[in-house]
Amino acid sequence: MEQTKSVLAQENLDRECLDNKNLVTKIDGDTDKNRDREGLKYESLKYENSDAENLAQENFDQANLGQGISDQESLGTDNLKIGNLGQEDETNKNPERDNLDQEDLTTQKRVGKKTASKRRWFWAAGICALTAAAFVTGTLILRKEIKINPILAERYEVHGVDVSHYQGTIDWDVLSQDLDFAFIKATEGSTHVDDRFQDNWQAAEQTHLYLGAYHFFSFDSEGHKEAASYIDTVGSLDGKLAPVVDVEYYGNKKSDPPGRTEVIENLRAMLDTLEQHYEIKPIIYTTYTVYNDYIKGEFEDYPLWVRSVYCPPSVFWGNKWSFWQYMDTAMLDGYAGDQKYIDMNVFRGTKQELENLTIQKIMY
Repeated sequence: MEQTKSVLAQENLDRECLDNKNLVTKIDGDTDKNRDREGLKYESLKYENSDAENLAQENFDQANLGQGISDQESLGTDNLKIGNLGQEDETNKNPERDNLDQEDLTTQKRVGKKTASKRRWFWAAGICALTAAAFVTGTLILRKEIKINPILAERYEVHGVDVSHYQGTIDWDVLSQDLDFAFIKATEGSTHVDDRFQDNWQAAEQTHLYLGAYHFFSFDSEGHKEAASYIDTVGSLDGKLAPVVDVEYYGNKKSDPPGRTEVIENLRAMLDTLEQHYEIKPIIYTTYTVYNDYIKGEFEDYPLWVRSVYCPPSVFWGNKWSFWQYMDTAMLDGYAGDQKYIDMNVFRGTKQELENLTIQKIMY
């Protein structure tokens, strides 16, 4: 019985252990089930939460998108309103702006007129200054206080003088220094002979100068008679320059000029007579006025000696000249006459070319 009790007790103990084990197992199973259920609930809850969050996010995004669209629409509306407001402002400001623009335009015109007026004033002042300077310079040139011709004449190689009784007694050794040629007055009209011609001619022949004798043409004499007087007075021109006929106005001839036909006829008669006698074309000395009145178009093939004491001959004659009287107020050493001045000339060429105007045949 003790053993039975013992066995029973052991059985009871085993049963209790089993029950306890089963209870523990049951508890563990329930626990696992609860855990699994809780995990499942957690997962479901997580997914639900995730879906809710996603849904909420989508709703939020949609809301934001809607808000963005609404904001953009509002912004567009605001901009439109601002634009309309600006347009209204511009519309409202246009009269003021127009007035301002009109004022600016008026101011610009006023400034432009002032500027144009100043420009015109400066131009007028400049023109007046140039005119005044030209007038003063021209006056000084006409008074021969400004002399540009001597400077221009320096470019020529061959220089010379022309003289008459006005220079009085001439020391040709002194006067001939730095000169290359000299023309000496011989006759005038059909009867007059310069009272210093013979002395000057003979003394000048003793120098190195190329010499020539000139005749002062008279509008009141017959041409062939004037030529005869020259030939009788000068004689031979062997080795001398071609004869010169000085044709210029004198006395009242400038204010009351002789008829062109008569002058050309007498001048031609004299030139032809001299050319036949000396077998060389004479040189014509003249002024611009006389050249245009009588020489131009009639005696173009004769060597031309021009008087131009205020400007270079190219201004009036171009290159139609051989000799240029560029100055009538020069003062040189070697003469002592009533006239303190002497005429200065240049030849447009070389000394060798000047030789071509000399007479090589002995005249009888």
